[in-house]
Amino acid sequence: MAIREEELAKLLEKANTLPLCPGVYVMKGRDGGVVYVGKSRKLKNRVSQYFHNGEKNIKTERMVASVCDFDYYVCATEIEALTLENTLIKRYTPKYNIRLKDAKSYPYIKITDGEYPTLLMTRRRENDKGRYFGPYSGVSTVYSVIGTLQRTLGLPNCKRRFPRDIGAERPCIYYQMNRCCGVCTGQISPEEYAGLIRTAADILRGNISGAKRALTEEMMRASDEERYEAAARCRDTIAALERLRSKQHMVESPDTEEDVVGLYTDEFGSCVSVFCIRAGVVADTDRFPFGRDVIVDEGAVISFLCDYYAKREYIPKTVLLSFEPEEEDRELLAAFLSEKAGRKTEVRTPERGASRALCETVRANAEEAVRLARKQAEKDDGVLTRLCELLGLESYPSRIEAYDISNYGEEHLTAGMVVCEDGRMKKSDYRYFRIGSVEGTDDYGSMREALSRRLAHLSDGEGSFSHRPDLILLDGGMNHVAVVRQVLREMHEDIPVFGMVKDNYHKTRALCTDSEEISIARENAVYVFLYKLQEEVHRFTISRMQAAKRKTLRTSSLTVIPGIGPAKAKRLLDAFGGAGALREVSEEAIAGVDGISARDAKAVYAHFRGTEKK
Repeated sequence: MAIREEELAKLLEKANTLPLCPGVYVMKGRDGGVVYVGKSRKLKNRVSQYFHNGEKNIKTERMVASVCDFDYYVCATEIEALTLENTLIKRYTPKYNIRLKDAKSYPYIKITDGEYPTLLMTRRRENDKGRYFGPYSGVSTVYSVIGTLQRTLGLPNCKRRFPRDIGAERPCIYYQMNRCCGVCTGQISPEEYAGLIRTAADILRGNISGAKRALTEEMMRASDEERYEAAARCRDTIAALERLRSKQHMVESPDTEEDVVGLYTDEFGSCVSVFCIRAGVVADTDRFPFGRDVIVDEGAVISFLCDYYAKREYIPKTVLLSFEPEEEDRELLAAFLSEKAGRKTEVRTPERGASRALCETVRANAEEAVRLARKQAEKDDGVLTRLCELLGLESYPSRIEAYDISNYGEEHLTAGMVVCEDGRMKKSDYRYFRIGSVEGTDDYGSMREALSRRLAHLSDGEGSFSHRPDLILLDGGMNHVAVVRQVLREMHEDIPVFGMVKDNYHKTRALCTDSEEISIARENAVYVFLYKLQEEVHRFTISRMQAAKRKTLRTSSLTVIPGIGPAKAKRLLDAFGGAGALREVSEEAIAGVDGISARDAKAVYAHFRGTEKK
């Protein structure tokens, strides 16, 4: 204890030398790894607070107890400090920081460019002429919104391409059911269709009232011009919008446009909940739960929200907070949002009235998420405790790694690794290994190579591979266990290893060592847990193997052409979208692909012409 007090005194002394200016601090643990990253308007004041004997919450105390040193970076402005903080959090993924997953994980709705735009789901924002809306909280939300817009506005949901397919085929059943405007029939003009797309864009922005006004004006104009069919379509669309609005839950006045952020935190965990209010109704919701060790105080949430809004297309006019941040943090968030939006954005914590009640509702949603997470964790903890007892483990299996081998004939040998931490699958740590040293379908040799490669990274000191598993499970029997145990002995590692023995229905019926089986027949909770784990590692490994197979098959049709290897084949297929499209293009178009010579183009062109003659 005396030693730790001496360390804290030295850290406090170092903190007192810091400047009173904006900057970022990086807390380091005893192994040199980063455990926490923070920012402050006044570095000296913020960092020194950690090492004073004053009152701290439990999570902060845990973090400080693991700190033996810190680095710092001076910044010119608070926004610069904020940007650097988010960059360092992404780089180091510190244990105690809250993090937002990458924007690529979030789905968007895209309205494509062209004469007849369509609505589609995408996870990638590209630098094209399409319009993007989102990101949304999940794929199901996106498809629900797209489906609602298609039904409400009569937008086509078929695979036809327009104007190419206008009049080419009979109208589909959706047109017969009056659920599609019938672009394929040619009865709707490009101008009318463009109006429907504008309406869809207005709705995606949350402006249903504006969409109704525009449609009403168009209906009156069409009626005056005696375009009665167009006027009828506008009338039906307005009615559909009325029905859509009646289904939505009104929480504010119709002109309200704001986001409401609720925060709940306790010793077990924390959650940030966001309600997006557009035109007075809840247009979308987000929940971000965090574990028991993560520091989720008001200052950390402000940094999190800056990262959250940096990835969003639209910034509301007002952001309401259920909590009261420090004034400097509130001003920082407001400045950041205003700069991104190109107009003033207000950030405030209401004290009374309907806005306060709404904040409490969003906060209650965050609390409910923590309650459910706690309930699930208690259930998972019970299962893992029982598993520990069954296997006679010396320590609680907090991190479990499961492995499987998959192949296609004698090709594409792949080993998959999935990770379960505290009873929950941790997909960010999933890995796969392309087996290269094994000939034929040697499961044991493949498992040896995969585990040797994985365990070699335990000494790296960084990344997910540096985390030592408490338990290794193999999709296999006693011989698989014997092989892996030999690998562990050779690498001087002592990690428990068991095989998941399957029955005739491919379900785990028992666990095994290299010499005996351990029945789980009467352990229903353990049985369900292991079955899900075994299915997950099998699914992941199969998917990786199939991806490799598809990639090979995709390029193999072209690699038979002299001078065309896998790299050139991929370039050609990416450029034209597939071999079928490549077959139809000219030799000059082929030669225009980057990395393809005139000789290559001639060979490819001749190949397809020769194929046609046959």
